[in-house]
Amino acid sequence: MFWILTKYLTTAAIVVLISEVAKRSDKIGALIAALPTVTLLALIWMYIEGQGHEKLSNHAFYTFWYVLPTLPMFLLFPFLLARFSFWPTLIICIGISILCFAFIAWVAKSLGISLL
Repeated sequence: MFWILTKYLTTAAIVVLISEVAKRSDKIGALIAALPTVTLLALIWMYIEGQGHEKLSNHAFYTFWYVLPTLPMFLLFPFLLARFSFWPTLIICIGISILCFAFIAWVAKSLGISLL
């Protein structure tokens, strides 16, 4: 139980740190958020818990493919937010990410990679 609590608190602290830094500096907050901290923490937790190299490698490999469809959202969000309020912008971005994921899954499948 202590281990799970440690994982939750460490992970939550990083998210809170990012949001607090972003309040003071857009650029530094975005830089910290862009770092793959969640993935790195997941890899660390998995390694400490004895997951094998194949499991760790697969996690990193699939994370790459799942990050790609979210990138257009980050470009479109500022453009959309200037035209809509926050919630519609967020919903549109989620829809765009889903469409991009479907496209990336189709491309990956043509390369012999199954994402679903």
